[in-house]
Amino acid sequence: MIELFKHLIHLDFDWIVTTYKDAIYIVLFIVIFIETGLVIMPFLPGDSLLFMAGMFAAKGNLSLALILSLLFFAAVLGDNVNYWIGRKLGLGVFEWKIRGRQLVKPSYLEKTEQFFEKRGVAAIIMARFVPIVRTFTPFAAGVGKMKYRTFLLYDIIGGFLWIFSMTLAGYFLGEIKWIRENNEKVVLIIILISVLPMLISFIRSKMAKKNA
Repeated sequence: MIELFKHLIHLDFDWIVTTYKDAIYIVLFIVIFIETGLVIMPFLPGDSLLFMAGMFAAKGNLSLALILSLLFFAAVLGDNVNYWIGRKLGLGVFEWKIRGRQLVKPSYLEKTEQFFEKRGVAAIIMARFVPIVRTFTPFAAGVGKMKYRTFLLYDIIGGFLWIFSMTLAGYFLGEIKWIRENNEKVVLIIILISVLPMLISFIRSKMAKKNA
């Protein structure tokens, strides 16, 4: 399991496909479910994992239709679990500790709440494309007791857009020679683009405090 985790973090799909063969679909399902469903695991690869999965589907190593359907279900299921964790347990999760260290950082929830304030209910859709915020948005919606029907509708739309856009981007752009031969650089670019909104928000808040 530790070995798998290492290769997942580095997005070593060659190793994962060779080692797990058809079971890779289960592995991908679990990763997306955990990243969206558990507030203690916001650091797992999401965008880059979907992009790489699309690239490998383009090579014929994976079924595109199966990936899209399975991972869409995983994303929606994960968000719904996360919503009900927030609804039932609330802020009590911030008291969970291992060896005296908090499992969940309150600062992540603060960033998510700011995201909600700026974008309203649409944040549920937009947050899908922002690491960490993606994990905490359904939790925050549950804590705030957002009407479940409203949450579910926006969550399904957001899950569809996220899974299909990132996976299909990898599927079609993976045909480009430079992208195919520079997987590591592509992953870094995707990560940078993903965290860019958070960086901009952080810089703006710092500048606002400085001006104040």
